[in-house]
Amino acid sequence: MGTVVMYGSVSVDGFVADEHDQPGPLFDWLSGGDVPLDDSGAVKVSQTSYDYTRPYWDRIGATIVGRHVFDLTDGWDGKPPGGVDHVVVVTHRPAPAGWDPEAPFHFVDGVEAAVAKARELAGDRVVEVAAGDVGGQVLAAGLVDEVRMDVVPVVFGAGKRYFGPVRAQHLLADPDVVIRAGRVLHLSYRVLTPTGRS
Repeated sequence: MGTVVMYGSVSVDGFVADEHDQPGPLFDWLSGGDVPLDDSGAVKVSQTSYDYTRPYWDRIGATIVGRHVFDLTDGWDGKPPGGVDHVVVVTHRPAPAGWDPEAPFHFVDGVEAAVAKARELAGDRVVEVAAGDVGGQVLAAGLVDEVRMDVVPVVFGAGKRYFGPVRAQHLLADPDVVIRAGRVLHLSYRVLTPTGRS
């Protein structure tokens, strides 16, 4: 089974969007470089960010998002972002009316079912879980293996929290990745078991 990774760009004070669901400068690092990160050429990062991010993107087999993010992005017009093969949407509602049933999007009820479906689709590749409410629920359920953050030098003060509804303490290992790049700090942590052992 592939690793389950909670991932997102985040403000220094821990938010993935402001109070109006806007990312502000959180994605500026994705347009602040001169190295194309994907075939579209629309996303350009520093060489340092490319060397860290591209190999990770290439390992993703499925991404899990909440219905809120799906609706905000209009379902990425039926094309998974970043070249991901499948998107699993956690929702209590059916797919939108007129949604193409051939699009590689899967609508499931509950985070446990979403992780099971994403693991099935991803095989031995990474299952990525979008940070925020759904990511926090997956972490709280004990289903996250690793937390990856792209920390952007901005303070929001309020907004949508990286760890969403998490209220209990969760121990992470010391960071195994700390990379400084243009307008971003890339961090990665393994999630420790409740006993404090990995």
